[in-house]
Amino acid sequence: MNAHAHFHSLGRPPSTATVALQDALRQSLPFDDQRDLDEARRGFLAAPDYRQIMADAGHVAWNIGAYDFLLEGQQFDSIHPSLQRQATLNMEYGLFEVVPGTIYQVRGFDLANITFVASDSGWIVFDPLTCAETAAAALALVGEQLGERPVVAVVYSHSHVDHFGGVRGVVDEADVRAGRVQVIAPVGFMDHAVAENVYSGTAMNRRAFYQYGVLLDRSPFGHVDQAIGKGVASGTTGLIAPTRYIEADIEELVVDGVRMVFQNTPGTEAPAEMNTWFPDLKAFWAAENIVATIHNIYTLRGALVRDALEWSRQINHALYAFGQEAEVMFASHSWPRWGNARIQEVMRVQRDTYAHLNNGVLHLANQGVTINQIHNRYDVPASLQAQWPARSYHGSVAHNSRAVINRYLGYWDGNPATLIPLSPENSAPLFVEMMGGSESILRRARELVDAGDYLLATEILTKLVYAEPQGVDGKWLLADAFEQLGYQQESPSVRNSFLAAALELRSGIPQGVSPKTSGPDMIRALSTGQFLDVLGIRLNSAAAEGDAFTITLLTPDTGETFVVELSNGTLTNLAGFAAADADLTLTVDRAHLETAMAGESTLQRLLEQGVARAEGDLAVLQRLASYLVHFEVGFEMMPGTGTAVLSVPMEDFEVEPLGDSSGG
Repeated sequence: MNAHAHFHSLGRPPSTATVALQDALRQSLPFDDQRDLDEARRGFLAAPDYRQIMADAGHVAWNIGAYDFLLEGQQFDSIHPSLQRQATLNMEYGLFEVVPGTIYQVRGFDLANITFVASDSGWIVFDPLTCAETAAAALALVGEQLGERPVVAVVYSHSHVDHFGGVRGVVDEADVRAGRVQVIAPVGFMDHAVAENVYSGTAMNRRAFYQYGVLLDRSPFGHVDQAIGKGVASGTTGLIAPTRYIEADIEELVVDGVRMVFQNTPGTEAPAEMNTWFPDLKAFWAAENIVATIHNIYTLRGALVRDALEWSRQINHALYAFGQEAEVMFASHSWPRWGNARIQEVMRVQRDTYAHLNNGVLHLANQGVTINQIHNRYDVPASLQAQWPARSYHGSVAHNSRAVINRYLGYWDGNPATLIPLSPENSAPLFVEMMGGSESILRRARELVDAGDYLLATEILTKLVYAEPQGVDGKWLLADAFEQLGYQQESPSVRNSFLAAALELRSGIPQGVSPKTSGPDMIRALSTGQFLDVLGIRLNSAAAEGDAFTITLLTPDTGETFVVELSNGTLTNLAGFAAADADLTLTVDRAHLETAMAGESTLQRLLEQGVARAEGDLAVLQRLASYLVHFEVGFEMMPGTGTAVLSVPMEDFEVEPLGDSSGG
């Protein structure tokens, strides 16, 4: 009997079909392999006496205690057994020793791990978490347990925010500028730290409500894990620019007495990412390329599709370059593996899983299997399914297999009927009519739900909900089907997506939920060209139709020149050129422009203060501002759930919140 009550009054317990599925999985999965549990606990030194970390703004930034229900020893039928195992492993919390006297990790303080490598005079920190508050708490724990030492270097393994956003919690930027602290990153880091997130940031953040279960209660019926950690901390996010880039494919560097060999791995989990080999310690840092899950080839919050074959190649390179000698392998998520045989086993399993995903999907695609069929046809080899490192928690086999086809062939399935499809709200009424109306659909859908045929039920109920978005019975029954499907998922990203949709179908979007903001460091990291690109995306083309003007933008402190042109309802920009007959020439130092980009000032105020100068028709700037739209993150995802005002008021030229790239 499940002692935990559902967090929603309309929530349903696991059905007979769901319970039967979970029971069968408990019998078929390799639960007798307990090595991950032993490895996750190995080297434990201490945990703090708190299970919450507060943000500087006064709210709770991190709360691992919200998941303590996973420590009760109860099997929950509302959680896929494999996912419950992973979620419980991710509850290990505190300071751990990886290599005696040299390498330590703090785990369970954020989505990622923070790693401390002892150097001659201090610590080299790898991946300082998402926010300053959790990173500072980790550093304090290390100081309490191991003694106070200065941080002499920071290494960003890659360009996702959960690996650099907390840097200001471990170092002072003044020390970086003075040369007392190095910041090391893979080539292309600064470009990709924002490029993945800037153009579709609002849409990414809204979709993250689903992938990351932002609005779900921490409960056996809601959010239980995020595959590579419990979730994403919500505090003060920052970014200090690297002082040293690793540019070669393989590059050796000695930092304060620690010899490191970096392996650049672009095109894997992130477009700028690197592994690190410590030859004197026989220790291999796998960044986020080898963790305790098969990762996303396509991440549901939104990102460019990744290259599963290249990912496999880079693991293979690491296996033969470093894996033959490694005695410990550790990473930015999950737990280390010790012993050369174990390390090679895990590397080969993940190498083969990514390679087979690419090759196996394309094997079927070349026989005519389409993007809308592949997830029902592609199977991971049985030998890999029986090994925990090949299980798909962060990614799922279903959405990753479709991603491979999308990468090589695109979204079209080859049927001309899907080349210019009707929008679902336009086609749904005919389907409802042909199925005999809403009562007929509801009657049949209830039969399907009662029989455990949830996917079939969602097929017909989705038509009904699009046709009659205000119909409560259809929305609630669709929510019931989504909920059972969510309970059955091994991947928390997929689980959360079903459960989040069920929540919104039942209750709409809760008002007043504020998304995380980007922070001034992330805004400063935008190039001027990216800032102007964002203005082009924000332009209300219909409102600007018929207007035309040219602006020359000069930023003397950076020596940049841009021509910005409005024509045909489109705003374009080009670096390195000035218009001879510009309607307006705007001169402003990039440092001052950033205050307008961050909403700390406005272009009008900068002009009034004399730190910006305008020559020509200043009304052009006012017209441009009037055409710009600020996007609202609370837009409707499921029909009939309504919209919510979740965003804070913004200045005209203030940059929209960037997408949250946490977790890849």
